[in-house]
Amino acid sequence: MTSVALRRIRPVVVALLVALLAFAGTAVAGAHATLVGTDPTDGSSVAAGPQRVSATFNEPMQPTFAAMTVVGPDGDMWADGEPVVEDRVISVAVRPLGPAGTYTVNYRATSADGHVVSGSWSFELTEAGPGEPAPAPADAPDAPGNTDSGDSATLVWPFAVGAILVVIGAVVWAVRRRT
Repeated sequence: MTSVALRRIRPVVVALLVALLAFAGTAVAGAHATLVGTDPTDGSSVAAGPQRVSATFNEPMQPTFAAMTVVGPDGDMWADGEPVVEDRVISVAVRPLGPAGTYTVNYRATSADGHVVSGSWSFELTEAGPGEPAPAPADAPDAPGNTDSGDSATLVWPFAVGAILVVIGAVVWAVRRRT
């Protein structure tokens, strides 16, 4: 390659490297709320169902938009009422449990810094209880008349590809303008 060709290509390569490094750094953005404890503990076995389940985080949580469910081995809901947020703890009352088996607690909440955290843990009920599950909510995915697919997550990759294309276009425009 001639030195003229290298001078033309060098700004393009530098711009692409800068764009690549900028996008590579976004994956390790600041720390967010982390689950530090559960009650009952993940994977534990209990003979009788708890009256409440709770998740404890490493930082305070916002009370708005908190959600917590308890799903039994039968697929039914066993949470009773709305979740309560007290500083770093999110909890929900639990109906008297029914069939023995694995119960999964799902949570979704907003941390103090505004980021949404979600996850789940499970515990084993070793002895069946006398409880009845909660009635299915009207907005459940399998409720009659509900046409929502349940997948409302925003895709990020189209925005990242668009941003990269804009950077490449700007670099190409700048290089052509110089010549």
